[in-house]
Amino acid sequence: MEKVSAIVYHEYGDPSSVLRVEEIELPPPRADEIRVRMEAAPINPADLNTVEGKYPIRPPLPATPGVEGAGVIEAVGAGVGDLKTGDRVLVPHGIGSWCEACICKAEGVVKVPAGIAPEQAAMMKINPATAWRMLHDFTELKPGDWVIQNAANSGVGRAVIQIAKHLGIKTVNIVRRANLTAELETEGADIVLVEGDDLRAQVAERTGGAKISLALNAVGGESALNIANILAAHGTHVTYGAMGRQPLRLPNGLLIFKDISFRGFWVSNWYSSATEETKNEMFKHLFDLSLCGILKTKVEKKYAIAEVHEAVARAQQGGRDGKIVFGFGV
Repeated sequence: MEKVSAIVYHEYGDPSSVLRVEEIELPPPRADEIRVRMEAAPINPADLNTVEGKYPIRPPLPATPGVEGAGVIEAVGAGVGDLKTGDRVLVPHGIGSWCEACICKAEGVVKVPAGIAPEQAAMMKINPATAWRMLHDFTELKPGDWVIQNAANSGVGRAVIQIAKHLGIKTVNIVRRANLTAELETEGADIVLVEGDDLRAQVAERTGGAKISLALNAVGGESALNIANILAAHGTHVTYGAMGRQPLRLPNGLLIFKDISFRGFWVSNWYSSATEETKNEMFKHLFDLSLCGILKTKVEKKYAIAEVHEAVARAQQGGRDGKIVFGFGV
């Protein structure tokens, strides 16, 4: 048995109160397993919601948070043939990545190409994957087509901007702060607008009245309705988050007269049903975009595992300048 440090919670509740650093024991990897020495793992909203007990997934306690992360293989079981020590990998979805090292099934990892920084690799499985799937799975988009999204400065929103730009898809990006405009335009946003009552008129003017067939909603409430009203007839409205903690309120006319389709997306469900071939194909695209500098997630600060309370407090604050990441070895 090897002892390593991990962030653990024994009860659901406020992350700043229930999380603590403990030593846990790792057994040697079995025939179909590997041991991964973690390098980086981000703090995602879903991680904090899980600790609070407010997420659909409630792991048995005690548990270690962390739905994604990257590390280097340091030991392989006897039956593992396609991976070796020293390989950098993405750990399986939801493994509990806020730890110095973990044991996981070899079949659930994704090998990371050389040249991608650990913290960038660590953030590949949630936000970029969500953006990629929403741009590909709900409606057929061609170069020159338009997509509208709220929460455009979020991790998913920025990934949508970067991926869409690469694909030749144009984006209308709704934010709450005007000072984000220049930054998002630098990342590839075609139009950035501040949430407001005259949004429909502004979008029509800036796009020349273009048809918008896909709306991506991470907020809910009035913001979700605003982008739904801008959709063309037979458009698709996809909800993947609820930052505003308000339900969707849909006028009957959007369904009757415009035949808008309202869908939802949860990347955890996608991982549970997608084939390995489909997953590998997606990651090849995402890795290629990362290697050529098109896809990049901004990191505000890396924290050591011992700084869990400071890291969580910062991750819960608005107005951050990037993601909060645990760096194992910081």
